[in-house]
Amino acid sequence: MAESSSSHPLEYILESFDGPTHRAQFRLRIHGTRGRETRIVLPVWAPGAYGIRDSAREVAGFRVTRAPGDEPVTVDRLSKNEWRIPSTDSAELDVRYSVYGREATDDGLDVTTEHIFLNATRCLPYVVGREKEPIDLVLHLPEGWSAFAELPRVGDHPTRLRAKDYEELVDTPIDCGTPVVVPFRASGVPHQFVICGGPGNYEPHRLEEDGRKLVEATMRFMGGTPLHSYTFFTHLSDKADGGLEHKASTALAVERNCFQPKSSYERFLGLASHEYFHLYNVKRIRPKVLGPFDFTRENYTRLLWWMEGTTDYASKVLLRRAELVTPAKFLEMMADQIRVLETVPGRLVRSLEEASFTAWIDLYQRYEESRNQSVSYYLKGLVVSWCLDLEIRHRTENRLSLDDVFRHLWTEYGRPERGIDDDAFQGVVEKFTALDLGPFFEQYVRGTKEIDANEFARYAGLRVGPAPKEPNPSGEPEEEKGFLGIEFSTEGSRLKVTVVLDGGPARRAGISPGDEIVAIEKIRVAPESFDETWKRYPPGSTVELTFFRRGLLTSATVTTTRPPPAKYKFHALESPTPLQKSIYEGWTNSKWVEAAPKSPTPA
Repeated sequence: MAESSSSHPLEYILESFDGPTHRAQFRLRIHGTRGRETRIVLPVWAPGAYGIRDSAREVAGFRVTRAPGDEPVTVDRLSKNEWRIPSTDSAELDVRYSVYGREATDDGLDVTTEHIFLNATRCLPYVVGREKEPIDLVLHLPEGWSAFAELPRVGDHPTRLRAKDYEELVDTPIDCGTPVVVPFRASGVPHQFVICGGPGNYEPHRLEEDGRKLVEATMRFMGGTPLHSYTFFTHLSDKADGGLEHKASTALAVERNCFQPKSSYERFLGLASHEYFHLYNVKRIRPKVLGPFDFTRENYTRLLWWMEGTTDYASKVLLRRAELVTPAKFLEMMADQIRVLETVPGRLVRSLEEASFTAWIDLYQRYEESRNQSVSYYLKGLVVSWCLDLEIRHRTENRLSLDDVFRHLWTEYGRPERGIDDDAFQGVVEKFTALDLGPFFEQYVRGTKEIDANEFARYAGLRVGPAPKEPNPSGEPEEEKGFLGIEFSTEGSRLKVTVVLDGGPARRAGISPGDEIVAIEKIRVAPESFDETWKRYPPGSTVELTFFRRGLLTSATVTTTRPPPAKYKFHALESPTPLQKSIYEGWTNSKWVEAAPKSPTPA
């Protein structure tokens, strides 16, 4: 296909890049500017990543002419991320600038000798007042490179992609290079893994097979798909970053050897499941405030617990529906989420709605007191969604479930792409299920009532709690270390307290974040020897800790307690009712005979 010149008034061009310096040269051609003042803004956040990013600091050499080769025109910088070009008698403006990008993250700009990963919010500013106009993106790439994006290709040599407006451009990451491509079809719809970042321990045929199972299970779960195609951008690195959802793709930043062993691979599939389900929940079923977006400031909603936490719950359900994990593994994953939630003191302080609303200064800006005053809307949102699922199943005698709620939301709000008001969400669920869910939402969504997991587990004929300790290889009972309720970081030879948990022994003893521990029972201790030394002090020990606090040597006496359980497990109740068995089977997608072992203690 020959290059097609742009008939659109806005054209972004990647002119060149230098991998060793991680800098790319961009050009923005703006047509139809005669007599207009032009303002250009680089977003301060990316949809799905609810944190302010000052990407404009990476922009340099901002220069504007009326046409290539002309003298530069005056540009006023109005703020950190906004530029103003006074009105001119020219019909065109030519904007040139460079951007530094060395970030192998799900929402980053990454410019290397091996690839370029583009997210528009990091490098392609919008023209104020013209966000709804069509856009062409032209990519000048090295010989042998290809561009991958869920956008129509309207030209080659150089590659030319077309977006219907700026929001579609923002919602479509672009990867350029020579990646490994693993294509597969699910219910006739083309999908692909586009893998870059060098070698990893993945198996292409396994990704193809398991990707198809996961996608087809999701389509069955939701009763259809809006897709024409979909891309899993999979970036391999030395550390994991997570994933970011888009309408027809996702960016996954994972550790390069996360595909083996099995437990690690299941976590990768869980991430892929979570991000894929977002094409329904948050990209189409969404709060009204999440689109169209204001890219200059925070966009607040109290529904992130549903958009993220419930998506995380659905991702685990879908792994089971796709039979990518066994019933036992599914129960293990759910039990572990309940266990982890119960270790977070902030679960009793900040509600799910408030945690959603304050994400901008909370989840994405964690600090030393975060675990005591707040809770992740992913984690608690998942557990509360599980509770809501079993509550609906129980009260409707298993006629309805959260599956049905999702399909209803998809039909009424997702397919037509009309947002839901935050205050209307509970009513939508109640109207569909014909249930009064006021007390549930008041206690667990707007309130901070402790969740009695067994109250909801019983609906499925189960109980959940600490698992019996497994003997060590020698068969001897394993000695238990006393619990302090603190977290550490190491800075060279220094052992510093970073978090002190409310209700824990260290908090009661007056230990503070920032304290530098130097001795236990007056014997010097170093970071590398702390764990070995601490094994000498079982639960119930009274221990003197010596530490520096703001440069002054002091000490405190701590009485240790038993540590929180390392593992939770589901057990089957004795003599479950037919309804409990039915709920169990619908929830776990397995027969009751495959249920967990009988509980060693009465429920």
